[in-house]
Amino acid sequence: MKTILPILMFFFCGLTYGQTTVSGSVKDDSGQPIPGANIIVVGTSTGTVTDFDGNFALTYSQNPPFSIQASSVGFESVTIEVTSNNQVLDFTLKEGTSLDEVVISASRTPERIFESPVTVERFGLKEIKNTASADFYDGLENLKGVDVNTNSLTFKSVNTRGFATFANNRFMQLVDGMDNSTPALNFPIGNLVGMTETDVLSVELLPGASSALYGANAFNGILFMRSKNPFDHAGISVSLKGGITSQEAAGDNEYKDFSVRVAHKFSDKFAAKVNFGYLKGTDWAANSEVDKTNVGGNRTNIDYDGVNVYGDEVSTNLKAVKESPAFLAQLPNPALASLVPNVVVSRTGYDEGDLTDYNAESVKADWGLYFRPWENDFEIQYVGKVGTGSTIYQGTNRYNIDNFFQQQHKLEVRNDNFFIRGYVVADKAGDSYDMVFTGVNINRAWKDDNTWFGEYTGAYISATLAGATDAEAHATGRLVADEVIDTNGDDGVERYLPGTPEFIAAFNRSINDPDLTTGSKFQDASKYYHSDANYNFSHLIDFADIQVGGSYRKYNLNSSGTIYTDADSPIDYSEFGIYTQIQKSLELNESLELKLTGSVRYDKSEFFDGFVSPRISAGLTVNKNHNFRASVQTGFRNPTTQDLFIGLDAGRAVLVGAAPENLDRWSRTYTVGDSRSSFELSQASQGLGQPTSITRTGAEAYNNSYTASSALKFAETEDPSDLVEANINLVKPEQVTSGEVGYRGKFNKVIVDLSAYYNSYKDFISQEVVVSPLYGTAGDGSLSVLALANGDSQNFSTYTNAEADVNSYGASIGISTKVFGDFDLSGSYTYAKLDFDRVQFPDFTTNFNTPEHKFKASFGNTQLFKNFGFNIAYRFSDDYFWEATFGNGIVPEFHVVDAQINLKVPSFKSTFKAGATNLLGDEYFTAFGTGNIGSMYYVSWTINNL
Repeated sequence: MKTILPILMFFFCGLTYGQTTVSGSVKDDSGQPIPGANIIVVGTSTGTVTDFDGNFALTYSQNPPFSIQASSVGFESVTIEVTSNNQVLDFTLKEGTSLDEVVISASRTPERIFESPVTVERFGLKEIKNTASADFYDGLENLKGVDVNTNSLTFKSVNTRGFATFANNRFMQLVDGMDNSTPALNFPIGNLVGMTETDVLSVELLPGASSALYGANAFNGILFMRSKNPFDHAGISVSLKGGITSQEAAGDNEYKDFSVRVAHKFSDKFAAKVNFGYLKGTDWAANSEVDKTNVGGNRTNIDYDGVNVYGDEVSTNLKAVKESPAFLAQLPNPALASLVPNVVVSRTGYDEGDLTDYNAESVKADWGLYFRPWENDFEIQYVGKVGTGSTIYQGTNRYNIDNFFQQQHKLEVRNDNFFIRGYVVADKAGDSYDMVFTGVNINRAWKDDNTWFGEYTGAYISATLAGATDAEAHATGRLVADEVIDTNGDDGVERYLPGTPEFIAAFNRSINDPDLTTGSKFQDASKYYHSDANYNFSHLIDFADIQVGGSYRKYNLNSSGTIYTDADSPIDYSEFGIYTQIQKSLELNESLELKLTGSVRYDKSEFFDGFVSPRISAGLTVNKNHNFRASVQTGFRNPTTQDLFIGLDAGRAVLVGAAPENLDRWSRTYTVGDSRSSFELSQASQGLGQPTSITRTGAEAYNNSYTASSALKFAETEDPSDLVEANINLVKPEQVTSGEVGYRGKFNKVIVDLSAYYNSYKDFISQEVVVSPLYGTAGDGSLSVLALANGDSQNFSTYTNAEADVNSYGASIGISTKVFGDFDLSGSYTYAKLDFDRVQFPDFTTNFNTPEHKFKASFGNTQLFKNFGFNIAYRFSDDYFWEATFGNGIVPEFHVVDAQINLKVPSFKSTFKAGATNLLGDEYFTAFGTGNIGSMYYVSWTINNL
């Protein structure tokens, strides 16, 4: 670096022109300094920012006259003309409103939020500093219309307008233009490897379909996070935060969060920055013992499958083990086989707390080199990001994401009118593992399934013959199979208990073995390459603002067969898109201005036909204080990498992606009838011309299966007429047509922002569970029916499109004002509703996962008295039904209060804050299966964060 920097300085130094130096200060109308205010030479990109005391100094390579503008979020901008060298400028900014804030996400060009053609939420420096949440990312849950589902302490999933799981591939998250979704999982994992708080400039959130400008993944909305450019924000900033998390299940645990930003403007041509962040805590422990498969059940159920208990997913009908060696060893008399009950029994599982240490950790760093070779707005950027961490992820199963690593590298050339960027995102799974299969394979390492179920069945019969009740006999069967009691006199080894050397050894073998038949390691080294470009012709064309752009992405999936069907070689595929937008403002008269926006995008994946997604919108401004807007747009979503190429045995079902070439990439050989009597075996397979060993591929899920609901009904009635063929179609892109109307306005001190929308979906993508017979053909009325009756079947979770109509609609309103002088008061209400016939389509899941009613409010004052402020935030969520591949259940309503107080100490250029989240201490959860969210108490010291 000592060698490179002088060389770079040499190449990017230029001629020296006449220079003018100005200095001064920026204060609000009460005389308080405004740190971090932007000072810029009008018509150029040359500028600086005020320091912690509101002072600035700026040198510009031109002679006067020229103008300097001072601006800051939440204040009205002021411009002063410079007439001489060494002039002192003192700016006084009047407090403005949130409507004056500038956003870029809605139209890919800077515009006041007041004039945005669609709904947009902004979270700027002022909001970040005043948030009562533990960090800026958590603070997003206080925005109007935003849902933040908490997977774990370090993994939160942001979404808007419904249809979300933690695998939230309908929502895009961009950091300085880079998609930070993981290549392996195809969705963002919160801010685990994202931005450090000291480097955040602003956050914008665009709810609803945005495919017209941003492509396939911008289906439900986009989260834009922008960092501080070192040309404008130089210096060293540090944030120190510490406290405790408090949860009934995990107790009180230490929490610490540290970040530092170092940025320097070496000249008007070269600047650089480095960021580092470290967070460590204890995750929210998940300890629900609710039975997922038997509503209202508990651990006394013989087919128990606890929500946060793993290993009990392995179950079988006892009729299928009547001839196992373990069974015959206890009851050699075949006549006793008639006493075997027709019931399903599961193995004994392990609590989640036995399979993870709940370590929550995030380590991330990024750096950037910024060049302005001509000292104007033309800029060349290189940005690198790396991050690693540990968290809990809940997908089809619960995963311990341990030492996960992700990196991004971007090269971008841009000015005010265009950008061209290319970047790569790559990840490595580290020491991550599936906790469900860890429990399953610790059990199997001790005793194989056939032996365990055989011993259980034999002990059940023995206890029944001895006069035990059915419940007592089942309890005896489990105790014998687990070797808690020994009825065989064989000095058997008791089931591995947590903490014992045998358990620890089996645990370590499992989490380091990627073969899910014996282990649980999650392997991946996938990546994707992305490039995009945009040009705005507004400086060349007068009659309208015209933009054109496009993007290209190539995926490289490489999970070594642990997620995708890529055991033999990585899977590559690509997609691209192009778009254009025209925007025109018409001044109808002095009090009316009409802004029209039209955009259209064409996207093409190599697996599907191309798709066109247009958007039109209109905004009418009345008397400069009222804006009415309306828009109609279409969006589309390509099936994700998992929708197409997954090949994962999740325990109770195998997930098989729907890409045509993927169907035969997944295969398995089954031994049919190996645990039944020779008579049953001859009837089930040999006597009907079926071999005892059968190989099936993923194609069976789509071409030879019954619906799960009809198979369940058949198991109860044994009536073949109840079976319904599934006839699953291969997945194709999903489409949405969205209409939205809205209003933004100011009534004296009251600001109102409201919107309403209606979404109509076509070819809605989701998963459907089916049951495929291992022999016979679905619908043949004989052999396939016998396969299901004998338990010779495989459950598949398929990826397909709904035949049903899926619609959703909703509305939101936000109101903010000043009360009691300078106190900020705001509130919002959001309504969301799914329109879907669940009764007619019982096997199809929409994963709407959104409360019908949400209410949020905040109250605070940044200057309660000199340099002292506070903020209180309240959130209410109605109860709602959560459905996902891990499990379904009700999420009860919750009320949450967060609060903070802060003190600025200008002499130390510091802000001290003390806060608490979930101050009331009422634990809650936002998704079925996760740990309860407790309280967090923290103090922080932030130095020189402008």
